[in-house]
Amino acid sequence: MAWIDEMRARAQARLEQARKGGSGIPPFPGDAVAEGATPVVMVDASPRDEEGLPRPVRVAGAWSWRILLFCAVGWVLLRVISHLTVVVIPVLVAVLLAAMFQPVGAWLRKRGMGRSLSSALVLLAALIIVFGGLGLIINTFISQVGALSTQVGDGVREVQDWLARGPLHISQQQINDYIDQAQRALTENRGALTSGALTTATTVGEVGTGFFLTLFTLFFFLRDGDQIWRFLCRLLPQGARVPTARAGHYSWHTLVSYVHATVLVAFVDAIGIGIGLFALGVPLALPLAALVFLGAFIPVVGATVSGAVAVLVALVTVGPVKALILLGVVIAVQQLEGHVLQPLIMGRAVALHPLAVILAIASGVVLAGIVGGLIAVPLLAVVNTAVRYLVHHPDGEPTPDREPPGTEVPDGDSTPEEPKPGPDTPPPAHTSLA
Repeated sequence: MAWIDEMRARAQARLEQARKGGSGIPPFPGDAVAEGATPVVMVDASPRDEEGLPRPVRVAGAWSWRILLFCAVGWVLLRVISHLTVVVIPVLVAVLLAAMFQPVGAWLRKRGMGRSLSSALVLLAALIIVFGGLGLIINTFISQVGALSTQVGDGVREVQDWLARGPLHISQQQINDYIDQAQRALTENRGALTSGALTTATTVGEVGTGFFLTLFTLFFFLRDGDQIWRFLCRLLPQGARVPTARAGHYSWHTLVSYVHATVLVAFVDAIGIGIGLFALGVPLALPLAALVFLGAFIPVVGATVSGAVAVLVALVTVGPVKALILLGVVIAVQQLEGHVLQPLIMGRAVALHPLAVILAIASGVVLAGIVGGLIAVPLLAVVNTAVRYLVHHPDGEPTPDREPPGTEVPDGDSTPEEPKPGPDTPPPAHTSLA
């Protein structure tokens, strides 16, 4: 057949060409190639394993092990912090207090006062205000606790009558059964309560240690905060010092603005609800107003929960009618905070989505209790400012308007643009790393 003869001729030609090659080693490009020889290129025909995978799978795998590494580092960090809560929590509280009082210390230093003296005066004034307020609240509570117990007893009986005669139609026997069940549960768990009471001394010791550690840390933050930050920045590689220093500068201004805005919002909440408590004649109006003030430091949920406590106290002391009126006052104050104070005051300090705030508070409460809920939002605000700055200014140059990034409330779904620098806008304080 013709094709068999053609194949035989090709095979003979190749054998003849191989004989002419001499050494039998196939020549390669760039080598001396014998005349008439065909260059041969050797290729590794065995592909690597990842080349057989689709690109999305390879990308997902690369991201997966990096995410697992970040999670492992975060888990180790949380474990370390959980063993150092007696130190970490006072330091974080001292940072928040330093952000609150730092403008006062700076004002005193501008008047010629030394760092140590100005910091000591600020710390002393803060202690006088705190302990004076606590003393006033405790004296008010002690003076009204007798009348309060009587009013609570009358209020509880009134609630029981309403449950029996109201739309729920719960009989007195059912109410008594519920009370007996609560008493039995208390008796059965008496051992756990007793064992918990045995740790009171340890808890008091930890609180005392944390209090004095907070005082000392706050004093040195007020006196040497900028020097401490410069020292920490010097520990970084040369190329990262200026960007980190300026990111910390902007984050600190964000934290100061946030703390001051939170204090103002909490003060307005406490005044509004406190006026309602005094007007309705609710006992312990001053302690309840102070509770609202402290609760407002946890955004969104703090003032609501403390306002609910005030409504419950009003329900069992002055009756359901005044309790409903107080509930209306609490709702009105919350509407004022949500629609006026938060956008006007808090929005200038930091722009965070409400969902991010709620998730941050929930995560903080789960990880560190009340203190976690207190520091979750300011921590998120600081991280938000630092990340936004470093993403847009990786070389450490200042922002065009000399203001911290991420402090403007977004309009709808659009991305907030940095405002243009004004002619009278002062530059930020220079952070020296020399």
